[in-house]
Amino acid sequence: MNKREVQASVKDERLVQKRRDQMIKGAVALFKQKGFHRTTTREIAKAAGFSIGTLYEYIRTKEDVLYLVCDSIYDHVSERLQQDLALKKGTLDSLKLGIANFFQVMDEMQAEVLVMYQEVKSLSKDALPYVLKKEMEMVGMFENLLSRCVENGELHLSEKQVEIIAHNIFVQGQMWGFRRWALRKLFTLEEYIELQTELLLAGIDVGVTKASEISEK
Repeated sequence: MNKREVQASVKDERLVQKRRDQMIKGAVALFKQKGFHRTTTREIAKAAGFSIGTLYEYIRTKEDVLYLVCDSIYDHVSERLQQDLALKKGTLDSLKLGIANFFQVMDEMQAEVLVMYQEVKSLSKDALPYVLKKEMEMVGMFENLLSRCVENGELHLSEKQVEIIAHNIFVQGQMWGFRRWALRKLFTLEEYIELQTELLLAGIDVGVTKASEISEK
């Protein structure tokens, strides 16, 4: 599925990105406070720091703004997960780095993540499948990291185990975003990352040990 194009009348791509980043920042605060349907494009323009006429040079509908919010999250996660991994493919260090980077994005973009999950139902039928596919692609990044570790003998997991662990990592990252208000009373982000990673790897070791014991009986 190709990237859903949001039409703009301005041709300067850097200016389009700059203005849309301003829109996203303003829209997220409004969507969080009032919800998608109660927020007007005029309010989004004002929060972004420009006129309603300028706003419509960069988008066509209010839904375009919500779509851009969703897409921005996934682009940041994808970018961060690829960071520094090229030299450490297929190692536990690369897996730990990927987990840490993902959790950090969930912390940095908490407001965007909350708004996206609250308002994603407002996306149109053509935009929603793309957004959901982007989520599965992020899970797929962790599947690739885990599979490379298996190929290199760093981990011993079946294909199904790789799939469920990838989803678990994704949900644990989201949990920090959704429940940060409670979790940060107990842990710093660094402590949360360390504990969740330790539990993940300990769970993999226990699972492998039990599987071996069962096969020996």
